[in-house]
Amino acid sequence: MKKTALSLLLAVCLVPAAAFAQIVVRVAPPAPIVEEHERPPHDGWVWVDGYHRWNGHRYVWVHGHWVRPPHRDAVWVAHHWEKRGDGWVLVEGHWR
Repeated sequence: MKKTALSLLLAVCLVPAAAFAQIVVRVAPPAPIVEEHERPPHDGWVWVDGYHRWNGHRYVWVHGHWVRPPHRDAVWVAHHWEKRGDGWVLVEGHWR
């Protein structure tokens, strides 16, 4: 029982660390693709631009989409790649 409880505690502690793990890609990302989009499906919705994601072997385009902001004054900060040392790191998009 003690081993099970200790294993569970360790797993719970490691989950947040995995969420902050960053993958460094040695190949620079391609230029973003400019996507055409229509009007929002509902008033107040925001277009979230697409971005290139690294799939472990190459960059793959993730298409943009419409989303409802979490609150009235929310501003979307887009996904983007940052040069860090001799590689590139994806900074996930988020609301502020």
